Amino acid sequence: MFVRRNVTSLAPALAAVVLLTAGCGGQDDVKSDSEKPASSTTPHGYVEGATEAAEQQSRLLLADTGSGDTRVLDLITGKVHDTARRPGVTALTTDGRFGYFHGADGTQVLDSGAWMVDHGDHVHYYRARIREVGEFPGGTGTRVRGDAGVTAVTAADGKASVYPRAELEQGALGTPTRLPDTYAGAVVPYAEHLITLTGESPARVAVLDRSGKRVATPEGECEDPRGDAVTRRGIVLGCADGALLVHEDDGTFTAEKIPYGQDVPRHERATEFRHRPGSSTLTAPAGKGAVWVLDVTKGAWTRVETGPVVAANTAGEGAPLLVLETDGALHGYDISDGAETTVTDPLLKDLPEAGAGSTTTPVIEVDRSRAYLNDPEGRRVYEIDYNDSLRVARTFDLDVRPSLMVETGR
Repeated sequence: MFVRRNVTSLAPALAAVVLLTAGCGGQDDVKSDSEKPASSTTPHGYVEGATEAAEQQSRLLLADTGSGDTRVLDLITGKVHDTARRPGVTALTTDGRFGYFHGADGTQVLDSGAWMVDHGDHVHYYRARIREVGEFPGGTGTRVRGDAGVTAVTAADGKASVYPRAELEQGALGTPTRLPDTYAGAVVPYAEHLITLTGESPARVAVLDRSGKRVATPEGECEDPRGDAVTRRGIVLGCADGALLVHEDDGTFTAEKIPYGQDVPRHERATEFRHRPGSSTLTAPAGKGAVWVLDVTKGAWTRVETGPVVAANTAGEGAPLLVLETDGALHGYDISDGAETTVTDPLLKDLPEAGAGSTTTPVIEVDRSRAYLNDPEGRRVYEIDYNDSLRVARTFDLDVRPSLMVETGR
């Protein structure tokens, strides 16, 4: 693997690596329990088997849908780690720490060894060794959602199971709790409960305890549900006429409709949300030549007219809307007025539009300072400084086609 850097970004990048390396070791440097200094008290935020860092410890999980080869790219050290081959992998998702490699017969789980713990007023960042965990049952269409307590796995037929997070963190799947009903959408852990939609039409919001018992049914219907996202403001569920925002306040759950405010054809609906974790600004393709931006805080949709969309994302308030278009260039748009503000030279070639059915359609991952764009055909990943006119800060050359990509550690 070769890393190409712009000269102007080399010094800051090296300084960041030096700072983070001084504050924490790499995955091979994590001390065993016997090597840790004795202490009569457990430090605040301490996680056994992991090293705490001062800054975000991002890693990219990559999969080649052709060969089944998978890799983990450590964005702090620049090293690439080989992981197990996964023939037949068709999709890759994450909950911020674990990578879920979806295939026709099951979902393989990889602990990326990078994660954060959000205490509200402050955040802890950790790094540890990468390791295989196991395989969830359930084939194509299985959805996996997790939080600090549990991981919920919802099969394509609507049946769901909940796995204890502590077991996954120790490298084992553990014994799941089978939920009693079937559901119209993914089961999403939130506020020490589970949020989902009933199987009736139109679907209704159901709040379950961690054993699957229904404890609340907030007022709110969702016709033809597709897509969900977790934000600081609550759970967003995509519906035919807009979105439902499910929010918890002091133990009380409410469901608020955020309508499009116009008739939207089914093929132009927002059905797959992307955003920076921790942000309340969501993006989704709006047909072939536009992008939906949902400001959850304001409860408002904005449709930004663009060129033919391949992928889109944004870091949130004040940041540009990033759109990869079929010309192979990354375009930046001002969300407030829809104006294009900057565009890169073409970075990728032979791109299908969003929703064209290709398993190698690139994605844009965004964190607090950088965006990452995978180039399957070019066997590389671009690191983009979206605060500096979409400057390409680093280019990571790979020995596999990164058909699928997610970022962990955020």
